[in-house]
Amino acid sequence: MKHFLQNLLFILLLSSICVSIAQDKGVFVEPKSGFYDEILKSIEEFNEKPKIERKTFKMDFTGMDIPKSMNEFKYFWHNETVSQGNTGTCWSYSTTSFFESEVYRLQNKKVKLSEMYTAYWEYVEKTKRYIKERGNSEFGEGSEANAVPRIWKDYGIVPLDAYTGMLQGQIYHDHSTMHREMNSYLKNIKTTNAWNEEEAVKTIKSIMDHYIGTPPSEFVVDGKKYSPKDYLKNYLKLNLDDYVDILSIKQQPYWKQVVYEVPDNWWFSDIYYNVPLDDFMSVVRSAITNGYTLSIGGDVSEAGYDSWAKCAVVPTFDIPSEYINEDARQFRFSNKTTTDDHGIHLVGYEEKDGVMWFLIKDSGAGSRNTGDIGYYYYHEDYVKLKIMDFMVHRDAVKELIKKFE
Repeated sequence: MKHFLQNLLFILLLSSICVSIAQDKGVFVEPKSGFYDEILKSIEEFNEKPKIERKTFKMDFTGMDIPKSMNEFKYFWHNETVSQGNTGTCWSYSTTSFFESEVYRLQNKKVKLSEMYTAYWEYVEKTKRYIKERGNSEFGEGSEANAVPRIWKDYGIVPLDAYTGMLQGQIYHDHSTMHREMNSYLKNIKTTNAWNEEEAVKTIKSIMDHYIGTPPSEFVVDGKKYSPKDYLKNYLKLNLDDYVDILSIKQQPYWKQVVYEVPDNWWFSDIYYNVPLDDFMSVVRSAITNGYTLSIGGDVSEAGYDSWAKCAVVPTFDIPSEYINEDARQFRFSNKTTTDDHGIHLVGYEEKDGVMWFLIKDSGAGSRNTGDIGYYYYHEDYVKLKIMDFMVHRDAVKELIKKFE
């Protein structure tokens, strides 16, 4: 019995020692909502301002005989529609698409070019101008159609697969942080009077390199190595001097080449051929019906502009069709209800009940809400009242251009 008790005591002592040296274990657990979360929720609800549901005044398209599909239109070759993402680079998307169509029309080649390559060097040029003008130059995301050939002449152009402007894993472009950072840097230069162009360009490029990558200096197409300028000259074979910009605005003299007085024309280009409205509309119609597509720009913020109906029309409660003229157009431009806020690509047309509708390829988000993804249908009255300018091949408007010579 004595030995039994001794053995039992030894076993209990050994067990207590083993228990005392056993180590605790740690595990990962999902966070649980506790009472503190209830406190925060209550505070948030108390401080939250009541939401006011605001509605947008729009035209009612119910029962209207409007185009239902792009298949109703006669249209000319263009690449598939793409999204510009969260960027203000519609000018590059629309005009790049236009030049892709021109390469096909002239060379029978289907190419997909990089929109962001042009945007990259446009920012470099904007930076140089900002420094030269001591901060009194526009540094927004927007630009004009004729910025594209201007940039290409200096920097060339590359295929999309050589430079996408997106980082690995990105689905859509987003320039919001990049532009904010560049703008902040340039504003600081203005504040400190540090007007060193070389340093400014170097910094702006480093910001873009971080967010959208560095453009290539050479690349391979069909087994041959090209520089961006060689690719433009020897592969695309575009003569950029063959393209003209037509404007119709009453505040400038007609039958003169003038400056388009909008912020996105930040370098004050004065090459716009300014023509009366009837001539403007006549050449739009004749160009597209003869197989020339157009890069067009104007205002897309009207009650008759609807992404769900996919149409752009001028409601009679705005102005009846018969009253749309040069004065109505200029009035809206002067009071800034017509702004130069979007660039798009006019690729086709149809005549419906004696009225011409235009098929518009659009890189903006609204064009992708429903129906034919990336397209709108513009009534000719909308173009007449709200589209301010267009770029087209010189051959499409040669009779018009003769009047300027």
